[in-house]
Amino acid sequence: MIVDRSISYRSGYKYQVAKQFYIKLGIVPFATILRPFVEMDMTGNTKILPGYAWDGASGPTWDSKNSMRSSLVHDIGYQLIRLGLINSAYKEYFDQLLRDLCVEDGMFKWRAEYWRWAVIKFGTGSTRPSAEPKIEVAP
Repeated sequence: MIVDRSISYRSGYKYQVAKQFYIKLGIVPFATILRPFVEMDMTGNTKILPGYAWDGASGPTWDSKNSMRSSLVHDIGYQLIRLGLINSAYKEYFDQLLRDLCVEDGMFKWRAEYWRWAVIKFGTGSTRPSAEPKIEVAP
């Protein structure tokens, strides 16, 4: 047996989907998306598969039960934009959806509005291809 002397990995993730998650998004991708951890048809039906990793809420805040679903869906949206699989104009849609899912899951509206404001003001860089986590090698 050949033994590998190094590992390849991506850093920056805190959470990992353990069970398939389904959501109907109000977007139309450029084509059907069939990625290792996400699938989306041309009507926005989206399946996030076990193993998908995301980092939860970013910025000066904390993760909570009422932000987990919204941060997952928001991260998927930004990643699909970064990868060029959906139009970058959908950033606004995902920023609003973040707020709406937070409120739906029990977050105080003022906190959800603050989160929406923060991603509108500071989130554009995270939709750029250069923000996609790079593969690192160790040692």
